[in-house]
Amino acid sequence: MLARAAVYLRMIKFSHSVFALPFAFTAALLAADGIPSWRKVFWITAAMVGGRSAAMGLNRVIDRKIDALNPRTSMRELPAGTIGRAEAAAFIAASVALFLYAAYMLNPLCLKLSPLALAVFVLYPYTKRFTWLSHLVLGTAIAGAPLGAWIALRGTFDGEIVPLALSVVFWLAGFDILYALQDVEFDKRAGLHSIPQRFGIRRSLLLSRMFHALTWLLLLLTAAVFDLGAAFHAGLIVVGVLLVYEHRLVKEDDLSRLDIAFFNMNGYISLTVFGFTLLDKVL
Repeated sequence: MLARAAVYLRMIKFSHSVFALPFAFTAALLAADGIPSWRKVFWITAAMVGGRSAAMGLNRVIDRKIDALNPRTSMRELPAGTIGRAEAAAFIAASVALFLYAAYMLNPLCLKLSPLALAVFVLYPYTKRFTWLSHLVLGTAIAGAPLGAWIALRGTFDGEIVPLALSVVFWLAGFDILYALQDVEFDKRAGLHSIPQRFGIRRSLLLSRMFHALTWLLLLLTAAVFDLGAAFHAGLIVVGVLLVYEHRLVKEDDLSRLDIAFFNMNGYISLTVFGFTLLDKVL
């Protein structure tokens, strides 16, 4: 049973939860102006697990034929036959049920907005078929983490949280551009759309840097909106260093350290934002 569970966790890239979940907790800290109740933390976490699992499951099912044609992804669980379509559908249904129930347990607005989040989860995989703006759609989906956590605590949608949500949009889009560099040739052959496929590697690297510079500025604006102190600003310095280092790892003629730039650096960035926000609220 544990081995089978590990297969499902690989299908949904469970380790990539490190990208969105810390931003949800960051927004929860800001919404509560301190440590939120453990009940809220539990149901926010449940909603994140259900929502992200549903989103990744949908992505894998919708893209299964494309994944089978791409040498880099042909051994993913669905194209390889490790998980069948019926099994994946049941997993998605269970994940959606968890997401909706957690939204119900949080507050009425969370429940009312949950179909919108699910619609974005379904939309994203298809955007690669018709627009190179797909990276921003993915960023919008992930930005649902801080938005949802804020609404879970406040019960309202408020403008204060928008800079943090936008920082997530551009942060995610920026490193998703880097991730897409490895599929440029395949995307051209398959008729798929991405910024690297549309603009080439050099311009894509520039756009990724611009997105991440905007991310940092939006985090700075978040600090101003919430009147955050020295701890958060120290975290911003760390985030800036990590972003610069991430882009030094990836060069036009050398993509060999792309995995480090994609996973390690961005995991550190999300955890840094959360960790220094927590410090700011408890010190």
